[in-house]
Amino acid sequence: MTAGGAVPELDPVIHAQARLRVVAALNTMGGGDEIAFPALKDLLGMTAGNLSVHLTKLEEAGYVQITKTHKGRTPVTYVSLTKRGRVAFDDYTKAIRALLDSAGGTS
Repeated sequence: MTAGGAVPELDPVIHAQARLRVVAALNTMGGGDEIAFPALKDLLGMTAGNLSVHLTKLEEAGYVQITKTHKGRTPVTYVSLTKRGRVAFDDYTKAIRALLDSAGGTS
């Protein structure tokens, strides 16, 4: 519950299960660290198309940064969590904890 006793708002961008998994995985990396798209796809067990759609939504919110470059002649896409994304994930986890704490207090 928030100070006024209301249920905390959950960020709808992060709240979707697939995007929550993406942000949680990226949050485990250090600030400024990035992961190659195929490695993230394999880590999460997602299809390339599904991951791409969710990364676009997260990028539009400013939560992830997508960097497209080349390694030799091969195109490579890297994904990292932005500072804004880390703050949003921290706020989201606090809201979930508050929601769960308020639900657990009624027995």
